[in-house]
Parts: sequence; structure tokens; C-alpha cells
Amino acid sequence: VPTALPALTLSEKLQARAARVNFDWPDTSFVYDKLAEELEEFRAEEKSGDQARMTAELGDILFVLANLARHNGIDPEMALRATCDKFKRRFRYMEQIVANNNENMIDKSLNELDALWDEAKGLEDQ
Repeated sequence: VPTALPALTLSEKLQARAARVNFDWPDTSFVYDKLAEELEEFRAEEKSGDQARMTAELGDILFVLANLARHNGIDPEMALRATCDKFKRRFRYMEQIVANNNENMIDKSLNELDALWDEAKGLEDQ
């Protein structure tokens, strides 16, 4: 497996290769269990504040998520890129609305920004 691939793609490819020799869970219920375990481990490390251990646990979470994507035939890199694009569109909408009202984003409360986010999301869902 080429190591120059983006990390999510690399993790999916590594797991696909392991699956070819039956080192794989039979269904996603096991993946969800592993994800819950890894999230708990991250929470524990987050409380400790140890950045190196938090980084390792976050890597484990992302690795499990790539496995979940593989089990469902989803390209994790494309899924994340699509979500980033969606975030950018919604955030730009928020910025535009605030600018049109001659206001600044930094002066808005989280509740006000969440309302604008929901508005942007609602427009996309139509």
C-alpha cells in the first residue's frame, strides 16, 4: 500500500488488505463497538491533557471511522472533502448575512451563529 496516500485513504487501503486475509470484523456492529471504545479512551486522555496520548487516540478514532467507511463502500476521503465543502458553503452564507447587516461575526453570540448555521442548513435541505 503506497504510504504517500492521504491518511484516510491509506487507512482504508490498509484495512482492505488485512480483510483479504480475514483480519476483519464480519459486520459493522463490531466497528461501532470499537468506535465507542476508542471514544472513551480519547475522553480519558483528554482529561489528562496529555497531547501525545490524545493524538494517538484521535488517530485510532479516525482509523476506525475509515474502517466504517470501508465496510459501507464509502470513500472516506471523498466523504470528508464533501463535508468540508458543505461547511465552507454554510459558513460563507453566515458571513454574507452578517456582512449584509453591517455586523461582525466576532460580535455574534454562539446562539446567534447557530441560528444562522441552521438557516444555511435549511436552505441546502430544500
